[in-house]
Amino acid sequence: MQVWRIVRSRFVQSAFSGEGTRLYPGRWNPAGVPVVYTATSLPMAALEVFVHLQPRVEPRELVVVSAEIPVSAEEFAARKRQVQGTLPPDWYARKGEASQRYGAQWMRSGGSFFLPVPSVVIRGEWNLLLNPEHPDARSIRVGPAEAFTFDERMFL
Repeated sequence: MQVWRIVRSRFVQSAFSGEGTRLYPGRWNPAGVPVVYTATSLPMAALEVFVHLQPRVEPRELVVVSAEIPVSAEEFAARKRQVQGTLPPDWYARKGEASQRYGAQWMRSGGSFFLPVPSVVIRGEWNLLLNPEHPDARSIRVGPAEAFTFDERMFL
């Protein structure tokens, strides 16, 4: 399965390491828990980055990196159905403490390489968390980084 990340160029070498999330909390992880946030499409990756940008300030030095991961479409769909029944009821809350606990519990279990999670940005879409400490993480085939820019009209 192909996944995407958009990162600042200075972080491209660690884009699939989980180092950033180990240092800083996210929706699905508290600080100290390394997780790799990926999107299942380039447009979703762009939207997930866009919502975190400073208004009217076009970011510089972004790159997009795609990767092939050892997950089939069938595995993703089956796991997504499983996750839907176990999400905390307020997973979309701005503070995200319940979703952070959920993600941390998944990481600590070590049982799976990936966890589908719903997107807050576009309801009905899904993203994919990767466990960089799982043995299957060695199977990630990262593609070359390519420059990424948003259309300048998005920052007017």
